[in-house]
Amino acid sequence: MFEIFKPLMLAAALAGMAAFPAIGADVEVHMLNKGAAGSMVFEPAFVQIQPGDTVTFVSVDKGHNVETIKDLIPERAVPFKSKTSETFTATFDVPGAYAIKCTPHFAMGMVGLILVGDELDNLDAVKAAKFPKKVSDRFEAIYTELGL
Repeated sequence: MFEIFKPLMLAAALAGMAAFPAIGADVEVHMLNKGAAGSMVFEPAFVQIQPGDTVTFVSVDKGHNVETIKDLIPERAVPFKSKTSETFTATFDVPGAYAIKCTPHFAMGMVGLILVGDELDNLDAVKAAKFPKKVSDRFEAIYTELGL
């Protein structure tokens, strides 16, 4: 008799799970005066996540922020900019490549790259962008590490 109710119980369980939204992963990135790659860095400088995941930028050292680089995010994505010296969490819903920077330390090469999902239609535009030498060197190191 229990066998009759198995399909109904399974359907009820699945329906109950659908009522709760999926929880995305959260990746932590530290904003540092000095890290493994040198001074003024995001660590890690590269993150690969899925749509709906979040990245929490932790201001380990004072004086840093995180901001998307103008025109170097996916077309439908909303740019963001945190306050200086504050931990900031961003949710990435739109697939693509996001170039980020620390506004006060951009010229010193404090940049990073976030790849969201598998649709990286704007990655070539990010790679083709012209930057000051220190910034270009940091992005090149990221591309080399990724085999791009």
